[in-house]
Amino acid sequence: MPSILFVFTSADKHLKGGPTGWYLPEAAHPYYILKDTVDIDFASPKGSNPPVDPASVKLFADHEDKECIQFLKDDMIVKAKLANAKKLSDVKADDYDAIFYIGGHGPVIDLANDPVSLKLAAEIRFSFYQAGKITSAVCHGGATLVNVVDKEGKPILTGKKATAFSNAEEELVNGTELIPFLPEDKIKAIGIYEKAPKPWGSHVVVDGNLITGQNPASAAAVGKAILEALRK
Repeated sequence: MPSILFVFTSADKHLKGGPTGWYLPEAAHPYYILKDTVDIDFASPKGSNPPVDPASVKLFADHEDKECIQFLKDDMIVKAKLANAKKLSDVKADDYDAIFYIGGHGPVIDLANDPVSLKLAAEIRFSFYQAGKITSAVCHGGATLVNVVDKEGKPILTGKKATAFSNAEEELVNGTELIPFLPEDKIKAIGIYEKAPKPWGSHVVVDGNLITGQNPASAAAVGKAILEALRK
């Protein structure tokens, strides 16, 4: 059975001091698409119990999103995986066939910028990408890819098609001042940014072994794209 590493943020505060974390449907929807045919491990910079963005819980679990509710209540498996999430420093890239970065504002704060987390995550992402393994992300998880470079120091997204949370969507959620940079801007500076025709539309981009999704609405489609790639 193929294996995948789900990487969560450990950041629980955004730049304005309010609560943040990983975004619930962006973990839950791909998880339930993949769990029966793929071995899934969880990891984060600090390890166990990475913080979920409470706004995503209120928006999705409180409004009867089936997968989100199940993810939060799955004591036997999901809660155990979260409680035993590995530290990124303990992760061995050779143990996995794919890596998946979950969104939320948190990843832009720690996974993309913190020097220690960036070094650890960059080493892992580099190992995956250079080996031709599936490197995937959804929403703000795409921010974790923009600072990764190859052996020549060139960003791995150079000339690549990718997507992430759009600037228009960020403005609609009043998020532009909550994070250090906007993922769309960073991707455009080094690669080819694509997005849905309208905000909140599902949009997934597959470019070789790189799979990215634009927003929460794209999470299930990202999971399906990962599953299809693993089957190949």
